[in-house]
Amino acid sequence: MSRPSVSTGTSTGTDTNSSTGAATPPPRTVSLLLRGEVERPVSLTVADLRERWQQHRADVVFHCASAGPRHHTFEGPLLREVVDSAKPAFDARRRKDRSRFLLAVTGGDGHHTVLSWAEMDADFGNVPILLATTMDGQSLESAGSQLVVPSDRCGARYISAITSVWIGGVAVGGLTVGDATDSDATTDLRQPMRATPT
Repeated sequence: MSRPSVSTGTSTGTDTNSSTGAATPPPRTVSLLLRGEVERPVSLTVADLRERWQQHRADVVFHCASAGPRHHTFEGPLLREVVDSAKPAFDARRRKDRSRFLLAVTGGDGHHTVLSWAEMDADFGNVPILLATTMDGQSLESAGSQLVVPSDRCGARYISAITSVWIGGVAVGGLTVGDATDSDATTDLRQPMRATPT
């Protein structure tokens, strides 16, 4: 795994534009907040995502409504591994408990999407969903991480400049799915499903 180069000189945090002599502000760093029903909420930059987790590669083709097929190569950690490190509030030994959890991903432009934990869980869909740190070989350090769902034909869930990943359990008819009995489920599933962010 590559590491960023380290300068041995001192720095004031700004560079000087050689043509104007004016100070150039350092590049902005976009971070995402991992929050919700987790034991360890945390704010992560693209550099954190690159340095703390194994990077995976995904060569994808998805269809954009306005531009047609788009071909890109992304690299980044698995979303499942990043979220798992925050200790989601489910019993990891119980598949039914894990399967009731959802993730809401929000981007810097206000777009958001919802995923289920089961989509990426190895016992269920096992989709290698990424929090991309590079796109087509270019770092996303200043742009922010991008959600990559390789199994999707449409690009609507490719959320860019991620600012928040929320995870939580779904309640059905006032009961959490994991607590409902078979008889409860028959009645309660008629009620609208709701997920309440914390």
